[in-house]
Amino acid sequence: MKFKADRATLMKSLAHVQNVVEKRNTIPILANVLLAVRDGKLTIAATDLEISLVEEVAAETSRNGAVTVPASTLYEIVRRQPDNAVIELDHPGGDAPLALRAGRYATSLVALSVDEFPKLDAGKLTHNFVISAQELRGLIDRTRFAISTEETRYYLNGIFLHAAEGENGPCLRAVATDGHRLARVEEPLPSGAAGMPGIIIPRKTVTELRKLLDEASGEVEVALSETRIQFSIDHMRLTSKLIDGTFPDYDRVIPRGNDKILRVDKKDFNDAVGRVSAISAEKHRPVKLSLAKDLLVISAASAEQGSASEELGGDLVDYQYGPLEIGFQARYLSDVTDQIKGKVEFLFADGAAPTLVRDQDDASAIYVLMPMRV
Repeated sequence: MKFKADRATLMKSLAHVQNVVEKRNTIPILANVLLAVRDGKLTIAATDLEISLVEEVAAETSRNGAVTVPASTLYEIVRRQPDNAVIELDHPGGDAPLALRAGRYATSLVALSVDEFPKLDAGKLTHNFVISAQELRGLIDRTRFAISTEETRYYLNGIFLHAAEGENGPCLRAVATDGHRLARVEEPLPSGAAGMPGIIIPRKTVTELRKLLDEASGEVEVALSETRIQFSIDHMRLTSKLIDGTFPDYDRVIPRGNDKILRVDKKDFNDAVGRVSAISAEKHRPVKLSLAKDLLVISAASAEQGSASEELGGDLVDYQYGPLEIGFQARYLSDVTDQIKGKVEFLFADGAAPTLVRDQDDASAIYVLMPMRV
């Protein structure tokens, strides 16, 4: 195998695939990246046995072949070359090392057999649809903050993606929850997605997919089965196993009868929560919302640091109901309101019941927050 590629192109691709490589694996080949030249095309691939990423890279190829070398080492070598460097990689085959040249720089890397590299076969993917990169980014960005990190409830360690019937017709719905907050976001159902199984996309896959979407502006091809999902973005193909579990009946925890509505500007509210919660260094800093007609008082107290409060009223607050006090964890409150662009709507039942949160001008997303004692 032999090819030349400019440093920027090669580094960009290696940055993508090395994120997939499992840093603490006990199987040496999984720390390696696969470089393959066939019929004038260079592909670079990596896997941790749960996720695989294959990318086609622009290069000047001169000999077919394939080799695997340590991903992080190769990335660091390429990264440290001058911006305009042309990288030449040459592997004669067999157990020989991979030779790398860039201008006056030369090195060789120990290679492992391509035969040891896992086969990146996604199997039969029964459902296919196309979604815009922008819509897919929106589904991820507005739900991933609520993914659970509690490994014992592994079925919450991802985003639940499924076809559903929304208020405006069939939709593609993404849901995530950690038991303290819930995010449910909808986009119009793409052609071909009807009848797809409900699937749970793992947290790591969500993270790597979101990085790739930063560079995408067109459409994303999605193919899936009950056990795997594949995203094709430009010249990249990300394939992942799905979480083998049953996502809970999230619809049961979405409150329906909350009739006390608070409307408040998102930025003013977030800024006030940040200032008030700064009084406490506790990890789970609670803040209290005290409501009266057209008045919101946000407060927090710490046994070590004292207390703080801030009033929002006038044109900033619209609340037409009786007095109400309710507490939330400050970070959870901010995580939810960060997803909202304009005015935030809080729908309360009382000070102890789950609260519904939504964007006044966008019905495609709803959030649920569990209150806490303050």
